[in-house]
Amino acid sequence: MEKQVFNPYLPSWEYIPDGEPHVFGERVYVYGSHDKFNGHAYCLNDYVCWSAPVNDLSDWRYEGVIYQKTSDPENNEGDGCLFAPDVTKGLDGRYYLYYVLDKLNIVSVAVCDTPAGRYEFLGCVHYKDGTRLGEREGDEPQFDPAVLTEGDKIYLYTGFCPIGDKSRHGPMCTVLAPDMLTVEEAPVFIAPSRPYSNDTPWAGHEFFEAPSIRKKGDTYYFVYSSAVYHELCYATSKSPTKDFVYRGVIISNCDMHIHSYKPAGMPMYYGSNNHGGMAEINGLWYIFYHRHTNGHNFSRQGCAEPIAFREDGSIVQSEMTSCGLNGKPLSGKGEYPAYICCNLFCKDEEIYVPFGGAWMDSRFPKVTQDGKDGDKEDGYVQNMCDTATAGYKYFECESINSVSVTTRGYAKGLIEVKTGWNGKPLGEIPVGFSAVWKENVANIYIPDGKQAIYFTFRGSGNISLKSFKLL
Repeated sequence: MEKQVFNPYLPSWEYIPDGEPHVFGERVYVYGSHDKFNGHAYCLNDYVCWSAPVNDLSDWRYEGVIYQKTSDPENNEGDGCLFAPDVTKGLDGRYYLYYVLDKLNIVSVAVCDTPAGRYEFLGCVHYKDGTRLGEREGDEPQFDPAVLTEGDKIYLYTGFCPIGDKSRHGPMCTVLAPDMLTVEEAPVFIAPSRPYSNDTPWAGHEFFEAPSIRKKGDTYYFVYSSAVYHELCYATSKSPTKDFVYRGVIISNCDMHIHSYKPAGMPMYYGSNNHGGMAEINGLWYIFYHRHTNGHNFSRQGCAEPIAFREDGSIVQSEMTSCGLNGKPLSGKGEYPAYICCNLFCKDEEIYVPFGGAWMDSRFPKVTQDGKDGDKEDGYVQNMCDTATAGYKYFECESINSVSVTTRGYAKGLIEVKTGWNGKPLGEIPVGFSAVWKENVANIYIPDGKQAIYFTFRGSGNISLKSFKLL
């Protein structure tokens, strides 16, 4: 096959949620928190970075650890976690990493001479009298920093507003001095949290967490995670510090609201919190977000989709796909890993993965992997019981007359092959008991053209799906 890129765009054994993409020079760098496979909490690992040439988004390179948890002087024992960061290029040409430790309500800053080198702790964002932002009387806790350098101004966006907490009013924008640390203009609120959204356009999509900021033309796009968790919403303004107007949803990590291929209220993946940012890469715009794997909240993976803008600057909600950054449908020939499914569901609808430990409900399929965190084991779809469906979008199909699936597990039944989530089966592939991965094949014709492909298990027991081939 030609070189392609899927969702998730990084290897299946890498767990980088909260992705903030930035183009520096001729490469795009993604900064995010770092989950552990099968972890018990968010963001247990050190910060790492991945990058790709702007003209080849299939060629991702691991840049290594850029900042260790123990690099922060208040976390030298490593008992705190590094939550979602952001990076900006400062006025001095160096790169500044903004982050919040899980046990503190302040913003810490590290600095490096290159975008993906080893960052060193610099200090904490503070007022001119030395008081740290977030610790002055009347300050609200700092969380999820996003940062924008424009001219000689540095704009810092922060905030976390638990549902129903009236002490949290919304996301804040703070203007920093050129030293990247000192508050030049005190925080101002730019959007409401849920208790303060009544009778406003924000109602139903209030700010929850995950601020992100970009500028397109003369318009600032403020991206955030809403109070319904699975959405990344956005607001726009001509000013970086005021007059933001709610505009809509950019992406949902369970494809809620999308009605082009299914009912708008039907979840097509198991969603939960969401976090990411926009980026213009080689003349095209994308939204980076994350999905949830392993049946819980704590093993999240980065995904990305193209963005389409209307003439008025509003954004058409992006659909979750398997092709993401590829720029076109995937080739309709060859073998594909099962973990790139963009739809995963069964007869029992569920929008959210449960908060907390491993998913004990045996009804639901999930993306997982063998081994432990850090092992370079390819992911696969596990626990496909009767009616469980894995969907893949999209492929440019031509002369496909045979389809195979590689499965294992104690099950007896068949896999239906369809081009729609509720479509008529084009054919069936018998599957049976096997303790090892086994390829099963059937003669199935898939119509030419751009197609989605769905695999639905019918039978007893459950199977795991490793890969499929279009032949």
